Amino acid sequence: MADKIVPAQSITRQSSEDERAVDISPLALPDKTRWQRLWPTIACGAGLFSDGYLQSVIGPVNTCLKTIYGTSYTSSNAASNVTSIAFAGTVLGQLVFGYTSDHYSRKWSLLVSTLILIVFAALSAGAYGAGGTLGGLIAALTAYRFLLGIGIGGEYPAGSVGCAESTGELKEGHRNRWFCLFTNTQIDLGFVMGALIPMIITRIAPDNLGLVWRLSLGLGIVPPLSLLYLRIKLQEPESFSRESFTKVKTPYWLALKFYGPRLAMVAGIWFVYDFLTYPFSLYSSVWIETIQPNAALWQTFGWSTLVNFFYVPGAVFGSFTSDWMGPRRALMIFVAAQGVVGFIMSGCYEYLKMPQNIAGFVVIYGIFLALGEMGPGDNIGLIASKTCATGIRGQYYAIAAACGKVGGFIGSYIFPYIQKAGGGADTIRGGQYPFFVASSLCFLSAILVYFLPTINQDTIEKEDIRFREYLEAHGFDTTQMGKQDWQSTQDVASANAEKSRRDNISQ
Repeated sequence: MADKIVPAQSITRQSSEDERAVDISPLALPDKTRWQRLWPTIACGAGLFSDGYLQSVIGPVNTCLKTIYGTSYTSSNAASNVTSIAFAGTVLGQLVFGYTSDHYSRKWSLLVSTLILIVFAALSAGAYGAGGTLGGLIAALTAYRFLLGIGIGGEYPAGSVGCAESTGELKEGHRNRWFCLFTNTQIDLGFVMGALIPMIITRIAPDNLGLVWRLSLGLGIVPPLSLLYLRIKLQEPESFSRESFTKVKTPYWLALKFYGPRLAMVAGIWFVYDFLTYPFSLYSSVWIETIQPNAALWQTFGWSTLVNFFYVPGAVFGSFTSDWMGPRRALMIFVAAQGVVGFIMSGCYEYLKMPQNIAGFVVIYGIFLALGEMGPGDNIGLIASKTCATGIRGQYYAIAAACGKVGGFIGSYIFPYIQKAGGGADTIRGGQYPFFVASSLCFLSAILVYFLPTINQDTIEKEDIRFREYLEAHGFDTTQMGKQDWQSTQDVASANAEKSRRDNISQ
């Protein structure tokens, strides 16, 4: 369906009952200072730091538990359960909060997810089994990690979508970078801290690994706690107040016909991205431990920190290229480049695996990860949050992100089997196979991106217009859209405009 040309200065809502028209100013026009425009973007998006930290830190925690309990831990399903269970909770949280953020409130959905993060991060750190048994400890930790995942999941539709909508009030030409800096870059900073914190604690207390893993998990309460005040002060984004379906039944069938194929593409790309990202992050310490088997534990965590650090410059640089090149083109170019580097790593793994070449392995592996952040890392969330209308954006984003987490769960689960198919992590082929599979999937992602629409600075407003036109063409009453308080404001504005018109006529 071709876009209808609408004046850039306004969006017009027409009521068939009294033929009144209400002009809606573009999102960037409300009279606010730069800080007033920017801080909602920070408050909404920065909570994803918790996602990166709590997902990353479980790798070192797993290593500590393996060292403490030995075969009693590694010979059971405990290791995989503790590592992967948060993915299941995250998927549930994404879907639940995707619905609530569209039907009730972006702000309150975000606050509830923040409180869940604080409570269950603390409980995870204090996990204790009945009678002090290992089985009880693992059961408690698994349960808390699942519930923690629900809170993490809420950050995606409520936080990221609110962040995207808040960037609509920022200066044109800078909107994409702010979204990327306070969503994906925060996740990547969390990945870095999730390896750095255990390294520091292990260096201080190398003989007290119980303290290491508990304190590492416990510090996960700091990021959401630091954002709690800002989130309490949040207001609903302007576009949500205008375009939500809080007062009327959501036209799901029309939405599915209009956005279904596009959603399938976005979800597929996100699935592939998380399929690669999470297992590579979780198993980086295991990989380095394999290359340097005699290194101290804190050194293994230190190398993991360096590996994870490469996410950050990739994400930061990618946030600017998203504005310069556009999200679609940036994603396509950088994910293809990541595939090329992955094939190079697969071919050179025999030499990179040598202990004396550990620095070379980390640098090339880091470039591989950085390219992933410059491409899909920064841009897939941006595309998911800006390629549909505001009224269903939370659920659209939640479904795409949930598919990504399913990919992360599957990737984490089958990653050891990919290595095993090559003869195990200690063999050359066992190290080559993951990079070969990853690179092949990178090129698949590049192909899928080709079929996505171009994302411009004003895409949020254009998508709202397109979806309204589509709904009206199929008989849906769009005058019922928007929150009650916003509609009341528009009624007052309309009445004043009508009074002014009559006064002019009488004169």
